[in-house]
Amino acid sequence: MQTDEKAVDGGLLPDANGKDPNQGGQTDGSKWQKPRLSRKSLMKCCLVKWIIASTTQQGPDSCDSDLELSMVRHQPEGLEQLQAQTQFTRKELQSLYRGFKNECPSGLVDEETFKTIYSQFFPQGDATTYAHFLFNAFDMDRNGSIRFEDFVIGLSVLLRGSVTEKLRWAFNLYDINKDGYITKEEMLAIMTSIYDMMGRYTLPSVRDDSPFEHVEKFFQKMDRNRDGVVTIDEFIETCQKDENIMASMQLFENVI
Repeated sequence: MQTDEKAVDGGLLPDANGKDPNQGGQTDGSKWQKPRLSRKSLMKCCLVKWIIASTTQQGPDSCDSDLELSMVRHQPEGLEQLQAQTQFTRKELQSLYRGFKNECPSGLVDEETFKTIYSQFFPQGDATTYAHFLFNAFDMDRNGSIRFEDFVIGLSVLLRGSVTEKLRWAFNLYDINKDGYITKEEMLAIMTSIYDMMGRYTLPSVRDDSPFEHVEKFFQKMDRNRDGVVTIDEFIETCQKDENIMASMQLFENVI
């Protein structure tokens, strides 16, 4: 990431390749367009890679037409219901569930599993804190475990959701204590965890003060009434009007 101000201005996430989110993107005055999600970009998702790897190890796809249900502590909703709740196809849901069940026979994912996944994909950094925050964002029931339904609904929003849906999910990630507001401290905690996981090993390298600068720029734009916190309305409205921020939203797939 560059040392000039532009490198920390606007973007919600640092690029996993250390590039300015606006670099090589749209020119001044151009309108941001939602990127089309290809199979290649889908496979950049760490959680999808984890699931697909498990499915591959398990062998050829089962010929069963519905979700395979074993003797697990939690059995997911029916396939048709999940299709209606997500942007995944029937075949994709079947594949995701086979991998999920193979890795998590109980039907539930715990936080330690998330930490293991991200330590595998970001071995040079410390992914522990980021995995903790990400797990909490997926854990809708706040009970310390993630059901298959929560898992695929979250993935669907992040990978194929509308702009507003992605922004709401991002707000939930940054709102660590889930009180409906984002503070500077919360944003700094998330940003620091991302830099700890992969930012320090990008080329060009990231400066130690980059997370703080990033948060300062974020709040200058978001905190409209200068009360020290950002509401979900401020967050969504500002993001939708700022092309730099919107362009950086597609970088979620690099750290999810």
